[in-house]
Amino acid sequence: MEHKGKEYGSIPVPNVQYIATKELKEIPSRYIQPKSDIDRVSIDETREIPVIDLQNLLHDQGGESGDQMATFHKACKDWGFFQLINHGIPERIIEKIKGDTEEFFRLPLQEKKAYAQQAESFHGYGQAFVVSEEQKLDWSDILVLRTFPIAERVNKFWPTSPPSFR
Repeated sequence: MEHKGKEYGSIPVPNVQYIATKELKEIPSRYIQPKSDIDRVSIDETREIPVIDLQNLLHDQGGESGDQMATFHKACKDWGFFQLINHGIPERIIEKIKGDTEEFFRLPLQEKKAYAQQAESFHGYGQAFVVSEEQKLDWSDILVLRTFPIAERVNKFWPTSPPSFR
């Protein structure tokens, strides 16, 4: 399989929202995962998403914060993500960001296309990490916006609707 995208880039593919507007008789084969991939997924409902307390992590004095550092390391290594608590961001700001994001995804496809990812770019609206024409894809669209460092922020991909998004 030849890789066309750059390390963090993605080659453009049709938006899932666009594909869903077509009167298809079957799901496009590109979105059907091989059974071998499906069989590898196992669900262990006894495990819980790791929770990291930022205040404990920042005030590392050994003891409990050392446990937080170990939990942080294990979460990154084993899960690839975690829930962050005591981060200091007010709940009203988090809810506003979630609301603005939901509003963006409810926009008509034509409006969202103004922020479409471009060839070999990771920023914007579309799908991430698409590196070949043969690659199996997830049935989803995303909006990738780099916030920091500010010098690497690409403002043309930041939606103007809803107005509070920026």
